[in-house]
Amino acid sequence: MSITEYRQIAPFLDYLQFEKRYSRHTSIAYQTDLEQFFQFLKVQYDEIPPTEQISAMFVKSWLADIKRNQAGISAKSLNRKISTLKSFFKYQLKTGLIEKSPMGSIVSPKMSKRLPVYVEEKEMHTLFDYVAFPDTWQGRTERLVMKLFYQTGMRLSELINLKEAQLDLSGKQVKVLGKGNKERIIPVELALLVDLKQYVNDKPERLPGIEQLFVSTNGKPLQARSVYSFVKKNLALVTTVQKKSPHILRHSFATHLMNNGADLNAVKELLGHSSLAATQIYTHNTIEKLKEVFNKAHPKA
Repeated sequence: MSITEYRQIAPFLDYLQFEKRYSRHTSIAYQTDLEQFFQFLKVQYDEIPPTEQISAMFVKSWLADIKRNQAGISAKSLNRKISTLKSFFKYQLKTGLIEKSPMGSIVSPKMSKRLPVYVEEKEMHTLFDYVAFPDTWQGRTERLVMKLFYQTGMRLSELINLKEAQLDLSGKQVKVLGKGNKERIIPVELALLVDLKQYVNDKPERLPGIEQLFVSTNGKPLQARSVYSFVKKNLALVTTVQKKSPHILRHSFATHLMNNGADLNAVKELLGHSSLAATQIYTHNTIEKLKEVFNKAHPKA
């Protein structure tokens, strides 16, 4: 990143990190998009213009260049780049560097709606009622992790960073630190909390400074790759859905709640979504479920 690019981007990245409290992964994605945009301007126009001189024409030229040179780029990827620029120029408006954002006339490409993939309720019951997890620390960890994913809808990052102190046995709940360091409380079945407390008491090795709830046999916190691997392995025993990941368990949690009549706003809070729009995708699965019931049961279907 050149000095000019650095001066343009660095304050915005600091804003994302320290004020918006975005994750490192998200900040890196924003930085990559912005560096690509400014590099395009530098190559195309010999120099990077001051932020206040960047117009919609510059943005449209960059997007056209991406479409031309990256055949098959998805609408989702393009939308993310547009979203990055919108956030960047919104920040410049906030700081008073510009008086008008060049993004006003930029139209985001339409994305086809994909219904969230989820595991059927009967398949989840099969997993916990009939699959024999090994009688080892690893087997015990896998079973409890799978149960907690399904009962809370936690994200992978939230679960592996969950601390022992976040369990609340008397309140039958767990405190979760989500995106943007926003805390939310999720009710949990008492029997699972009791099992988790016993798990804490039975830890094979306690390393100093390790507060995470789930640890491997050597006492170290679970790694995301390891969790992804055993979730995939265990789901493969009960379901044929193509993608088998911790996020599928999150989808299953939300879909099963909606299918059983849960309030949409309640599901939003449980998932830690910032807007209701993100939660509404699960209503489509509910509608599809109703259609399935109608087609099977109605004589005129």
